[in-house]
Amino acid sequence: MMNMIKFDPFRELRTLNDEMNRLFSVVPASAERGEFARGAWSPSVDIFEDKDRLIVEAELPGMNREDFEVSVENNVLTLKGERKFEKKTEGDNYHRVERSYGAFTRQFTLPQTVTAEGATADFENGVLRIALPKREETKARKIEISGSGSDAKSIEAEIKSANA
Repeated sequence: MMNMIKFDPFRELRTLNDEMNRLFSVVPASAERGEFARGAWSPSVDIFEDKDRLIVEAELPGMNREDFEVSVENNVLTLKGERKFEKKTEGDNYHRVERSYGAFTRQFTLPQTVTAEGATADFENGVLRIALPKREETKARKIEISGSGSDAKSIEAEIKSANA
């Protein structure tokens, strides 16, 4: 004799839904050890220049000065560090963690126009600001023209319009 089993077309869908709910209702063990998104975080960086230097600004919110390092080697600027997840108390029960944590490395090839000699770095309010001076030989200089007459004035006017 055969037993009849009633077919439920939504059984598998409900099972999948239950599994998904269970997956998102608990904090994974890796999160409790502080391994959220390890290596997935990279600080945002702005790079710009003024007449005397190249400036790199990196956002490092929630970090201390000891959590990162800056170096220049073979004309490559390297920013390296780690933002760690610190559980506040043993009783904390996180419902959502959206901020990324983990180790990061950012590297930027510097133009030949700047030098690491005399570079400065300041860290304030979660923003690291690195200033790299431009080489003296690459800075723009005004060339004085000697001579007399209208030819000298027209040459000077051409140079000024070319620099504008």
